[in-house]
Amino acid sequence: MSPSAEQWAAAVAAVRSAGAGDEVLLICHVNPDGDALGSMLGFALGLRRLGFTRIQATFPGQFSIPDPYAALPGLDLLVPETDACGDPDMVMVFDVASESRLGGLAGRLAAAPRSVVLDHHASNTGFGQVRLVDPLAAATSVVAEQLLSRLGVPLDAEIAECFYVALATDTGSFKFDMTTVAVHELAARLIATGIRPGEISRRIFDSKPFGAMKLTGEVLGRAVLDPAAAGGLGMVWTYATLSDLERYSQPPYVLDTLIDPVRSVAEADVSVLVKQVGTREWSVSLRSKGAVDVSGVAISQGGGGHRLAAGFTGYGEPDDVVATVRHLLDDFLN
Repeated sequence: MSPSAEQWAAAVAAVRSAGAGDEVLLICHVNPDGDALGSMLGFALGLRRLGFTRIQATFPGQFSIPDPYAALPGLDLLVPETDACGDPDMVMVFDVASESRLGGLAGRLAAAPRSVVLDHHASNTGFGQVRLVDPLAAATSVVAEQLLSRLGVPLDAEIAECFYVALATDTGSFKFDMTTVAVHELAARLIATGIRPGEISRRIFDSKPFGAMKLTGEVLGRAVLDPAAAGGLGMVWTYATLSDLERYSQPPYVLDTLIDPVRSVAEADVSVLVKQVGTREWSVSLRSKGAVDVSGVAISQGGGGHRLAAGFTGYGEPDDVVATVRHLLDDFLN
């Protein structure tokens, strides 16, 4: 269900009740992607336009910005979580489905006198004082843009670039099922500010180091097709280890888009990418072409996401993690 008129009004009131000199802390999820960073920084720039002078944006975990997002406007507002304000007057959370994704920053949200959560995950657990959660939105940036509009902040090129990156990444360059008429209308308004979509797309989607290309080839080369999985709809999976990254001198974020070529396999509705993050610990990305709801699998394992795109943290060896996914898919389909 989309946010009600009362929820929109409460969010506007929360922002307007804060003074220009109040500490405002914006938080997105650990290992931020394009939507998390884009929606958060775009909104932070909007707050700056409203006259707020003490704005910080942050995320939990290692403070590292993936190269594709290193040119985003508003990066000057980003700080490591260790430098984030300890007692902000207002906390705003972006693209976070559960408090666990806030890591050590969850206490800032709980203690803040004002808090607003902006998200588009159907699996959102319902936290924060004011919640703007729209599962029908293609990206959290859609929600963020709507709130800025209600606050009377017009789009400019810097805000628009952040929101466009968020929208483009979460719609897979405008090719996923959530790409609606409204999505294209928003993209048109963002482009009308003067941003250059071709240049942005090349930077975000079509530029990677040679080592990353070689790594991609190796990981795809070990992919396994299981035609009988997912009730006979088929599943394809592969994995990447920390030693893979080390061998090709690549940072972990280069694996984030590897799920896209995996999901292109014609014989499988479900695709799985298992990425090592620690000893016997794996970040699991699940995708469906439409016939299978993978969010239930993710939620049952403490993760979350959408019907066609979800994820969770798994433990053991890659074969163990995939066996669990296969078993759960069969359970949910039966």
